Amino acid sequence: MFDRLIGVYLVEKGLLDKSQLEKAYQIQESNCAKLGVIAVAEKLMTIAQAEQVNAMQASMDKRFGDIAIERGYLTDTQVSRLVELQGNPYLAFIQALTDMGAISMSKLAEVEEEYQKLHGFTESDMATLKSGDVEKIVPIFLETEDQMYRGMFSMGIKNMYRLVDSHVFVGKAYTTKNIKDEVLGYQKFHGDQNAFVGISGKFEDVQRMAKAYTKEEFIETREDALDAVCELINCINGLYVTEQSKESKFIELEPPAFSVSETEASCDEIMVMPVYICGGEVKYLIAVSKDTKITTM
Repeated sequence: MFDRLIGVYLVEKGLLDKSQLEKAYQIQESNCAKLGVIAVAEKLMTIAQAEQVNAMQASMDKRFGDIAIERGYLTDTQVSRLVELQGNPYLAFIQALTDMGAISMSKLAEVEEEYQKLHGFTESDMATLKSGDVEKIVPIFLETEDQMYRGMFSMGIKNMYRLVDSHVFVGKAYTTKNIKDEVLGYQKFHGDQNAFVGISGKFEDVQRMAKAYTKEEFIETREDALDAVCELINCINGLYVTEQSKESKFIELEPPAFSVSETEASCDEIMVMPVYICGGEVKYLIAVSKDTKITTM
């Protein structure tokens, strides 16, 4: 995620142009294969086993390596070795930039320091950002210690990374009492916890997200796109509810719903996280309340 954040910053500062940034990402991508691909290349798993684990990931909130260990395909030691071979995405990105001669290591160090000061990040925050651990990165962009918000946002972004776009990145979250957008997909749940979870934005951005999630290129109507996004929201919330059930909390999901025309969500407090995904921007909305009102304009 930090490779995308710092890449945008480098372009904004005029230190890179967009074509250089795209080239760096292409080089980075070729140098950072997926764990399953490496496992097959190292003859530690068969293609069929890797495909099975990939399929299981779609319905489980677990990493490839964790599932492979549970299935008996890999050992802890083998997974650790594969992760080392896979490499750190941010390190692969800066290696690509320096190999291209686009920017020096010393200049990159200066840029990192500027970026840190601009956003008020601590040394610990910067280390977390560079780690590539999405679950730990997301709370850095939340100005709240509320564990429900932190858990829900982490669960959501982590699974967008896993199921939609591995290059997703986020902006600082903010709170509002109402938010109006072109389209909206959402779901509410109640029980020991009450909440509203939504994804809103321009139709074109939501459509791109839906296509990436479903792997279908022929999602043309607003209804089809929002239906797919609601399926994703339901998947994310289902994983969250499963986690909460381990702590003996009962939560019941309501059926997802969507609006294909301009809609406003309002509540005493809605936390909004900008999400940059599939080349567009959507808003990930969470309100810890049972009183969120949806009004179609």
